[in-house]
Amino acid sequence: MKMLEEAKGKWAGALNEVVIGATKEQGGTRTSTVTVGGEKTLPFLAYEGPTKNRPVVAMEILDRVPEDWPKPLTDALGDAVKSPAEWAKKCVDQFGADLICLKLQGTHPDFGNASPQAAAATVKSVLAAVGVPLIIWGSDHDEKDNEVLPRCSEAAKGEKCVIGAVKEDNYKTLVSFCLADGHSLIGLSPIDINIAKQVNILVSEMGFPLDRLVMYPTTGALGYGLEYAYSIQERSRIAALGGDKMMSMPVICMIGQEAWRAKEARASAEEAPGLGDENMRGVFWEIATASALLQAGSDIMVMRHPESVAAIKNVITKLTK
Repeated sequence: MKMLEEAKGKWAGALNEVVIGATKEQGGTRTSTVTVGGEKTLPFLAYEGPTKNRPVVAMEILDRVPEDWPKPLTDALGDAVKSPAEWAKKCVDQFGADLICLKLQGTHPDFGNASPQAAAATVKSVLAAVGVPLIIWGSDHDEKDNEVLPRCSEAAKGEKCVIGAVKEDNYKTLVSFCLADGHSLIGLSPIDINIAKQVNILVSEMGFPLDRLVMYPTTGALGYGLEYAYSIQERSRIAALGGDKMMSMPVICMIGQEAWRAKEARASAEEAPGLGDENMRGVFWEIATASALLQAGSDIMVMRHPESVAAIKNVITKLTK
């Protein structure tokens, strides 16, 4: 009787490796760097091959006090949210963040309209406060981001940050500056695999290296489009492993942003008395969302609550053993 052949996928392609951060020897000031991507199998299938670079967890901080974040979340973070530098330091020293994701919400015209110079100063203060690599994310206001992010790129020159996001109809300015200043880029698309590929093509046609590009296909939280987001990420990974060079980028996910938008995470005990402990609902929502998207192929998980961060780092350790 013939032995049944073990069901193993045989893939022609692999994900690109992206190195984030630069140490003193590499021209920067970081005390550590992070490498993501490089996988040659679907996530965590150890019998097909090892996880070359395990997923990493970034913690999201803002350049302004997060007035619209739920109280259980801000209570867990404490007074450090009043200073981006102190907030970043606490995320690294106390909560174990692998990277910091600085969201420049305060530059948005509706949320303070901070100047490009102020944003650049914030970037410098965060870089001085922590030694981990930095993700710099704009306000998602295209016109203002095209003023702000080039200044931030210059302020962080040599640090090999990840800056974003570029879109199908707004990419040329930021691509030019990141190309000159040595940073990586985030390509954003609206949960559409064809647009995701098109963004990557447009960026690469400007001469930007594919090993300095990560994808953000946008995501939905548990109960808010998670299944569809999962399927798009899974299809992207399969395309990359099939040899599609324009889909071979690691994936970043804004887990905290999406999970804490959910009404189940935000609602107070008075608003939703049947949903359980309001201090833990959001944490569970963030963990559930992150756990699913890890297995869809996410490489950089951007999270908010320290308990969620600890739980997901534990999940990653178990999945990569």
